Amino acid sequence: MGERAVNTIKTLCFVIAALSSYAALVYRLFQIRRSRRETAYRTLVITLALQSLTFTMGAVAMGSDRFLGVGNLAILVMHLSAVAFCVSAQIILLRWATDAEEAGRKARYWLITGIGLTVLLTALFLVADGPGRPASDFNTGSGQPAVLTYLLVFMVSQAVPCVTILRQCGRYARMASKTSLRQALRLLSVAAVILFLYCAARVVNVLTAACGIDIGAWTLAASVFSALGIVTLSLSLTISSWGASVTKLLEWTRGYRSYRALYPLWRDLYESSPDIVLEPPGAGASVSDLDYRLHRRVIEIRDGWRELRPYIDRTAGGGDGAGPGDSEETRQAFAEAAQIRQALHAKRTGTVPADNADTGDFEDRDTGNFTAEVVWLTKVASAYRRLGKAR
Repeated sequence: MGERAVNTIKTLCFVIAALSSYAALVYRLFQIRRSRRETAYRTLVITLALQSLTFTMGAVAMGSDRFLGVGNLAILVMHLSAVAFCVSAQIILLRWATDAEEAGRKARYWLITGIGLTVLLTALFLVADGPGRPASDFNTGSGQPAVLTYLLVFMVSQAVPCVTILRQCGRYARMASKTSLRQALRLLSVAAVILFLYCAARVVNVLTAACGIDIGAWTLAASVFSALGIVTLSLSLTISSWGASVTKLLEWTRGYRSYRALYPLWRDLYESSPDIVLEPPGAGASVSDLDYRLHRRVIEIRDGWRELRPYIDRTAGGGDGAGPGDSEETRQAFAEAAQIRQALHAKRTGTVPADNADTGDFEDRDTGNFTAEVVWLTKVASAYRRLGKAR
């Protein structure tokens, strides 16, 4: 892979990370009127602002070697804002998962650590003659001990918070009572793993360059991990406000798909027994009352199924439409779908089997669990539709 292609991919990864950072910040800023008095919200906005500043300074560093007239100052500010961002992210986790007193005490520790790292990195930058060096030295280290030390200290400052966040997220997620908070903590742990891999890949890039080893396109690993990690982190820092809406949307989508999938079976049962329907089809129907409509469709299918009991031949075979690799449950769904088709035909022709289901118990599955009932009836409806196409 050529150098131009490598640089293009690195720039693309940088843009993705920057856009996700700004998108998360803008999204949270829209909530400022409602949440501005909450300490956790203010800390979150600061974290996202620092995250965005990191990539803003990265863009400045990519465009020019000088910032405010000082050589490589944009690189130093980018690294310092990244340190502050990591410290702020750790404080966010404390605000989410611990009581106010413990969070305040541990937050002070992280603030002191962040200040110490800021002073140390600034000192190392000056010792390494950062303003007078080519910007490329801070990408590879160029084998200079002072620059290598600066870069390795910076990477350790990024890796340690990743490890601590990962260790804490699992325990805090198990303790969290809110679903949205558990989702945020789990996603934050994923982001910590990916960003730790970024740190590891970045250290490999620096050390191999210092040793004169060319690893070629593998240098892209750090950029890819960085972009993936920042996108995941941006999602974790905002999921608490949009996660519930997405969950409801997914549930609605699954319900709508089930509602549509049940239609062919419901239609034929309705045509056979019109009295099973509480309301005329299409009366007052809208997407907003999907839950009610899905419940009604399940009830009406079950009622129509019961109406067919005198016409269901218990001696008839079934399940022939299932494939050789299908599960036993799928075979049972095909068997019941075949019985329904046979019973509908028998009712239309007025044929009552000698050994019909009306003489025995009617088998219901999971009638106390609506979700399981929908899943099962959807399987039967799918088998019913496939049997109809096969004819």
